[in-house]
Amino acid sequence: MIEIKNLSSNTTRIVELLKKRGTDFSSDIDTLLSLDHRRKSIQKNSDEKLNKSKQIAKQIGELFSSDIKSPLIQKLKKESSNLKEEIKLLQAELKEIEAQIKEGLLKLPNIPDPSVPEGSKESDNQIIRSLVNEKTYSEKIYSHWDLCEKYKLIDFKNGTKVTGSGFPIYKGKGSKLQRSLISYFLDKNTKNGYEEYLPPFLVNEDSAFGTGQLPDKDSQMYHISNDNLYLIPTSEVPITNIYRDNVLAYNDLPIKCTSYSPCFRREAGSYGKNVRGLNRLHQFEKVEIVEIQEQEKSEQALNNMIKHVESILIELGLSYRLVKLCGGDLGFTSSLTYDFEVFSPGQNKWLEVSSISNFKTYQSNRLKLRYKDTSGKIKLCHTLNGSSLALPRIFSTIIETFQKKNFIEIPKVLQKYTGFSKIDL
Repeated sequence: MIEIKNLSSNTTRIVELLKKRGTDFSSDIDTLLSLDHRRKSIQKNSDEKLNKSKQIAKQIGELFSSDIKSPLIQKLKKESSNLKEEIKLLQAELKEIEAQIKEGLLKLPNIPDPSVPEGSKESDNQIIRSLVNEKTYSEKIYSHWDLCEKYKLIDFKNGTKVTGSGFPIYKGKGSKLQRSLISYFLDKNTKNGYEEYLPPFLVNEDSAFGTGQLPDKDSQMYHISNDNLYLIPTSEVPITNIYRDNVLAYNDLPIKCTSYSPCFRREAGSYGKNVRGLNRLHQFEKVEIVEIQEQEKSEQALNNMIKHVESILIELGLSYRLVKLCGGDLGFTSSLTYDFEVFSPGQNKWLEVSSISNFKTYQSNRLKLRYKDTSGKIKLCHTLNGSSLALPRIFSTIIETFQKKNFIEIPKVLQKYTGFSKIDL
């Protein structure tokens, strides 16, 4: 959530940066600033009346001690009573205006970083670099859903029967490959300084609000109404919320966390060939990295996260490219996002497998997540997170990339986890 004081002191710049998202928010911001001006006026009036009320109370006390029969006492009591009623009305109005300001701020997305490219759609994203490994295929290249059926790796049909579309059942060596990827990702992350967590897979409303899923992604969340709990869309949500309502010491930073979790997304409105197989699921597994940083170091932290995820893709031997998202493709809560995409030979297309984002103070303002800098000043933290990595499209791209005539090769880096070097018929 954007800070109202930042909005007030940097109005023109923020309006221009938000235009990168393809929407002019100037009217909404003018309304918010008008409400904030009214809020300050009411607060000042209320404070003045409260101060006057305290002075009258002091006068009454002095009169009681010197002249209990003074006719001025009753007059002052009446004036005090009137002031208290006026203060009560002002506080009620103030509460209503503050609620309107909060509601308006929640409708504003994060401010795009100045480096975010202009553009309104995916094709406007900027390709930063790519590494394409040329592969030679002796026969027809099969899609992962055909390979999963051929080698009995995933049972899509019974997944649909048991739960519904978008809930696959991994089995045999498919299940082992999935588990091996999770272990490999976690080991890589912990070796790079991320502390491993295993968080709850359900969160409360405050947690979903804190990281920005509510109210923006409400329609995409699975909600358990009886308990008012939400199935997590990513472990970013419970992990980041561990530090909600905290003021961290300067020496506590950076905080680097990694976690495996299942992820649940309704993906309302998803249909067609783009959701076939593992392309888009309602339940999937992911290993996440989260970092909480001081403001001045978050840019370098983002670059380090990018290099770390890239090293995993290189070790897996997959063709990939790094893409900087344009304003129109930027997530609601993100200020700057880089996507890693891997090439799917079975589908002849690039698939996003990791989004690495700097949210700056947008999440921490909601979370009330702060730190003391070296001078003792309290500031909002910067929060960052990234997929390291999302499992479904990595799984599918591995079996498509390393398919042979009668078997599928396992990348060398995974073989100590799988216990086998190939999947055969």
